[in-house]
Parts: sequence; structure tokens; C-alpha cells
Amino acid sequence: MSKMHLEKNRLRNPLVHCITNYVTVNDVANMLIACGGAPIMADEAAEVEEMTTICDALVLNIGTLNERTVESMLKAGKKASELGHPVVLDPVGAGATRLRTETALRLISEIPMAVIRGNISEIMTLYHGTGSTKGVDASIGDAVTEDNLDEKISLARGLSINTGAVVAITGAIDIIADGRSAYVVRNGHPMMSKVSGTGCMLTAVIASFVSASPDDKAAACASAISAMGLSGEIAHERLMKSGGGPSTYRSYIIDAMGTLASDVLEGGTRIEAR
Repeated sequence: MSKMHLEKNRLRNPLVHCITNYVTVNDVANMLIACGGAPIMADEAAEVEEMTTICDALVLNIGTLNERTVESMLKAGKKASELGHPVVLDPVGAGATRLRTETALRLISEIPMAVIRGNISEIMTLYHGTGSTKGVDASIGDAVTEDNLDEKISLARGLSINTGAVVAITGAIDIIADGRSAYVVRNGHPMMSKVSGTGCMLTAVIASFVSASPDDKAAACASAISAMGLSGEIAHERLMKSGGGPSTYRSYIIDAMGTLASDVLEGGTRIEAR
């Protein structure tokens, strides 16, 4: 499954329009290129509709939210939906402030999302309409564990049914669900959480994979998450041999994705269908 999705993505080279946050924008662009996609970073309201017309998918990331980009996201999202392009939402920090929560809820109410990817606290906020996060990170008490896995799968499936989107909860254990199927992904390394932007990069990879394999968005999303996690594992092995810290690790993750062989992904993927 993962091998097929990676190969399709590299063959089709989707052009992904990203309205994302300025903390991680360069890493997102480089990760898109590394995975086989191509980036366009444009958030000016006067051009976003025209820009998204020439693209294959759209990422909406509210990490550095402001009133100007809210307008841009709504315009681009509605145009992408009109064109049949997948829209992927990253509700960074939903639950942390009223603006973030209300904006994320408005986006999912006005724009049909192909995928919503967030940490468990962000997804719980969208499901319940209110919540709290530790800044832009998940609250420790919300964490997905082996003991509450079925409960969190039900949560993801519930939000999927409510929105029509594939819902991806990412963390130490990743959950992907829609109204018909669910996957659990156990790829990745704990050090990935120490690098700013790995979630933002992952959201863009998901958009690229889903655009290249639109007939099974949940499986394509699971493959994208597995590929990113495996890249983190490979990068950490390299880091342990060469030395360095979080900044080096970030570069190694991008390198690992760029050189990831489809057979290596197929052999290293840890995806469980539920």
C-alpha cells in the first residue's frame, strides 16, 4: 500500500498550494519537494483564488493566524473545493485561543475538507467545539495510548462523519479514520517532537499523497504518515552515527524523505488496519 502511494506521488508530482505559517514555511516547501510533490507558498487574498486554480491540492495551516490570512484561506478553500482539489486543514493550536478555535470551526463549516490533521487536543477541540491545548502542543492528559486507542479511533471517526473529512490524529501513535475504515500507524521517533515544524511538513506531505491517490484518501493519508515517520527513524539512525542535535536532525529527516526508496518504505511501514 505505502509503496504504491509513494510511487504515485512521485510520478504525478502534485503542485500543492500552501497557506501555512511563517515559522515553518521553508521546511514545508523542502519536504514537499523531497516527498515528490511541488510547493507554492502564496497567502495574499488578491491572488489566492487564481493561484490555487493552477495547483492540485491546498493546505490551510493556522499556525501563525491573522485576520488577513483568514480571508485568504476562505477564498482559496472555496475555490479549491469548486475545482475538486483536496483541501487539508492543520488546525494548529485550536483550543489555545478563541480566535484559533473559531477560525478552525469556521473553516470546516464553510469548506469541504479532504483531510483534517492535528494532534489529539486539536482534534478533540474540533469535535467538541471547545477545548484546551498546551500552546500549539497536545495536552499530556489527552495523549493517545494503547489503553485508550479504541476510544480515540471512535473520536476520529466521529469527527470524520460530522465533517466528511478523513481525520488524522498524529502523535506517538497515529490514527487515521473515515466513516468506513481506520488505520493505526506506529512509525516515527520521539525526537521528531523536538523539531519545530514536523507536523506542518507532514500536513503538506499528506496533501500531496492524497492528491496523487484521490480514490482512497484514508489509505493515502496513512501511507504519507508512515513515510514521514519512517524518515524520522532513518534520520535518527544517521544522527546517532554522525552526532548533532535537533537542527541537524531536521535536515536529516528531509534528506531521508528525499532518498526514501519505495521498497524500503514497504518493508519499514508499520500500518495496522482496524
